[in-house]
Amino acid sequence: MFITAVSQETKTLSGNYNNIPLAKLLMDIERKTNYSFYYLDPWIENDSVTLAFDDSDLKNILDLALNKTSLNYYIIEDEQHIVLLENAIIYDELPEGFFGNKTNTDQIGTNEPKVKAPPPPPFYTTSQTKKTYPVAKIGKSDLNDLQERYVLTGKAINAKSGELIQDLTIRVKGTNLATVTDATGTYTLLLPVGYHILNIRAMGIASTEREIIMYNNGSLNLFLEEGLQQLDEVVVEADAFKNVEEAITGSEQIDSETSKNIPLVLGERDILQVAKALPGISSAGEGATGLNVRGGKTDQNLVLLDDAVIYTPQHFFGIFQALNPFTTKGVEIYKGAIPVEFGGRLSSVFDIRTKNGNVEKFSGEGSIGPVTGNLALEIPLKKDRSSLIIGGRGAYADWILKSLDEESLKNSNASFFDGIVKYHDKLDDNNEIKATAYYSRDAFSITSDSLYNYSNRLFSARWDHRINDKTTNALIIANSNYGFGIDYESSSNTDFDLDYSINETEVKYKIRKTANDKHTLDYGISAKYYGVNPGSLEPKDNSSAISPIYIDEEQAIEGALFIGDELKVNDKLTVNMGVRLAGFAALGSATQRTYEENSPKNESTVQDTLSYGSAEAIKTYGGPEARISARYLLAPDFSIKASINNSYQFLHTLSNNTTVSPIDTWKLSDLNISPQTGYQASLGFYKNLKDNMFEISLEGYYKRMQNVLDFKTGANLFLNENVETQVLQGDGKAYGVELLLKKKSGNLNGWLGYTYSRSFYKFDSDFSEERINNGNYFPSNFDKPHDVSLVTNYKFSRRYSVSANFVYQTGRPITYPIGTFRYNNSDYVAFSDRNAFRIPDFYRLDLGVNIEGNHKKNKLAHSFVTISVYNVLGRNNPYSVFFVTDDGEVKALQSSIFAIPIPSITYNFKF
Repeated sequence: MFITAVSQETKTLSGNYNNIPLAKLLMDIERKTNYSFYYLDPWIENDSVTLAFDDSDLKNILDLALNKTSLNYYIIEDEQHIVLLENAIIYDELPEGFFGNKTNTDQIGTNEPKVKAPPPPPFYTTSQTKKTYPVAKIGKSDLNDLQERYVLTGKAINAKSGELIQDLTIRVKGTNLATVTDATGTYTLLLPVGYHILNIRAMGIASTEREIIMYNNGSLNLFLEEGLQQLDEVVVEADAFKNVEEAITGSEQIDSETSKNIPLVLGERDILQVAKALPGISSAGEGATGLNVRGGKTDQNLVLLDDAVIYTPQHFFGIFQALNPFTTKGVEIYKGAIPVEFGGRLSSVFDIRTKNGNVEKFSGEGSIGPVTGNLALEIPLKKDRSSLIIGGRGAYADWILKSLDEESLKNSNASFFDGIVKYHDKLDDNNEIKATAYYSRDAFSITSDSLYNYSNRLFSARWDHRINDKTTNALIIANSNYGFGIDYESSSNTDFDLDYSINETEVKYKIRKTANDKHTLDYGISAKYYGVNPGSLEPKDNSSAISPIYIDEEQAIEGALFIGDELKVNDKLTVNMGVRLAGFAALGSATQRTYEENSPKNESTVQDTLSYGSAEAIKTYGGPEARISARYLLAPDFSIKASINNSYQFLHTLSNNTTVSPIDTWKLSDLNISPQTGYQASLGFYKNLKDNMFEISLEGYYKRMQNVLDFKTGANLFLNENVETQVLQGDGKAYGVELLLKKKSGNLNGWLGYTYSRSFYKFDSDFSEERINNGNYFPSNFDKPHDVSLVTNYKFSRRYSVSANFVYQTGRPITYPIGTFRYNNSDYVAFSDRNAFRIPDFYRLDLGVNIEGNHKKNKLAHSFVTISVYNVLGRNNPYSVFFVTDDGEVKALQSSIFAIPIPSITYNFKF
């Protein structure tokens, strides 16, 4: 259609257009009026319009036609010229406030909006960059929306693989303005109106400059080329900037590549072992499953793999991680100020992310070591859009056990495997979906009659959607399952199968909104369902004399509403504050005991047994969780941070072992077991030195906990339907100071970490059977006052490097027998107060040599060889100390995991 009528008296037009080129409309207007348009053809060649108007003036028609384009217009009435402008506007008078003085309200232009407007964007000249990019014009100037600063958002994308780039540094040249992309590759910058140059750097990405002109709020996706030089320098600069300017305390980030040059046991890359070399993170001992973060128990860590909980992220009692290093992108660790979206644990969050697959070509990566083999394949499904990554790894360690001189271990076996599949699809610029499936299983037998096994299974799906330039959201669905079993077969008729499992399903919806130049909001809702099989014991066949045991299943729901605001008060002060409203309900069907008030919980004080129907609420818990942290810049490279937060934890582990075991069980809070609660305050200083070559941080913390679980002496925890009679709930406290010094560039790089920390528990009661150490505070099993880690790597060239680790830790507490006595003609051992002594201090030195294959571009595969020696000094570090009676004499013996140097060679390849 076209313009059908022109009213010469009122200079109005009528017309009806349906999806025609914009150029066609402009030509019709020129033909029906005396106006002429001036523009460049490329500005409008891809634009079309659909509109209808009746007796509309020219300005109204142009406003409608150009509304969804980047074009503005300026009418020169005297000459009847209409000039189109890309993004910009023409000022025919100085905007109000241009000179910083108040404008007389009686002067010309008082009918315009009274907004303090910035000056128009300056003229510019293009600069030469490593790769030529056109100047990006952001937004569209609008006289009704004049501001001094506008918001630039976008995503950083690997132009080759399509993978989103995390932790990419974007710095505005000549200013202190900068940001870092988040886990989804998204960045946000608040920029003054006008011309800027963005310096863009990240590990593995070629350094890039982009020229932009800010006219209004808008977005710019950065498609970046890969780079193979200066990798170490780039990744450290990203970490350094984040360390100083991020508003949260106690956060650490580990890239999977970081573990490449660190000598680890049997040559396995392991980001969780690298995490233990950072201040504030440790384990109860060498070979112990689980991590202790800032004096917290192992069950107080929320470990996520692509948004789904993984209950035991380690194989073979903590010696290996249960994560394929070639599919793992990295981990973000929060041990201080935990983001408001996370909850359910008191100590930390380990947010582990897998890589997106290659969307351009089939590729893969793998390794062959003395005990394990790994392989990961990346398969493009739709070029430049979707991909699949598949990873698998397994152990073949049985031959090592059978070759040992120790007769008791020759009949032992130990094996594990894990597999992961991830689907990634970037539907368009606004929509992206990811789905991950994972499974791992361990099986081991130390004796000939028992086979132990434990497994993790999880699935997660995530949809990221960009609503507009200021708002993004994500919908997450996740399911996790953890279980273990014992298969017992003997020559007698006592064969049995034992099983335990916990299953959880979560739905989370979260939104991130840049409200304005000062406020960035994060808010959402989550809901979780738990189902627990507390354990069952079944005879293997009819000939077994074992009586079956079944413990009633447990179920519960947990939910949360959360909102957080990152408030940029000024250029120096940023405050991140939020609140999370957490709730939990234990559900039937179930039976629960009640006990007499002011009495210990035991069989003699049972008052009543209550029955609850299906889905009936047994007990509810919950409350608000505050999350507050702040950062103040004392200088561009020096900041001080502080935070305080409180948390609820509705799950507990039940264990009467000195260290955590993969066959420990998880218990939901119920009528008789209350949730754990706690709060933590921290204060730290962060400084970069010598042009960001060095990073130093000093952070202190203080933590209090309530209702932490421990066990009564001689407790029977497993297959006990009244477990509340076997455990105690008490208070805990922990405090410490963490020092980290990193050298991040140059041939020599690495870090030195030192932690001074204390962790204590107190179980007090009016009744002696519910007291430990007379109700006084005593050191926890993982209390280690001094912890030193030195990690270094020296590059002789791009192909050859050497690396070394040194670890020193105070010996952990232990309870010793201090005497014997006779009672009723029987001998008994008298023990010290709990954890009154310590095992010997721990130290270990590891060395490694790393050899890369040549860097020829056209090769079938690129290779990397690691030769390492774990425990070079052959230190016989005790894992535990136990006591035996020999000829009436009590003797102390110690067990060690690796008492000799362990050499290994691992071949890695990539194609």
